[in-house]
Amino acid sequence: MYAQQGETAAGRSEIKIAGIPNREGQMLRNHLIDRLYLNGEPQAPRYTLSFTEVTEARSDLDITKSSEATRSQLTLKTTMMLTDDKGQQVLVRDLKTVTSFNVLGSEFATRITEKSARESALEDIARQAELGLNLYFAAQ
Repeated sequence: MYAQQGETAAGRSEIKIAGIPNREGQMLRNHLIDRLYLNGEPQAPRYTLSFTEVTEARSDLDITKSSEATRSQLTLKTTMMLTDDKGQQVLVRDLKTVTSFNVLGSEFATRITEKSARESALEDIARQAELGLNLYFAAQ
């Protein structure tokens, strides 16, 4: 895959990234822009990359005797779809990542650790999407 990096970069440079719903979607799109638009946004894209809304589930992992959580887990899911200029879906992948964070005594500190975990998870989904695109274009 890495030996053909020039070919995959050429294919990736022809992708328009569509808007993604909600705040997490905006953050995911920004990560993808950083990863895919090395020479700026394409002027005449041959492909459109779109995603379903990013869904998030939170569950408590470590519960104390007094029924307080000390660790939580976030699961983020979405589906990416690559469509060519004829409207045909050429690639569909379900993407999922799981991360966890500490639940601290301070609600503010807990929110900060949760936010950091969420950002890390979205970066991982962007990495998964980039890898899927690289594999697709390397096989072409």
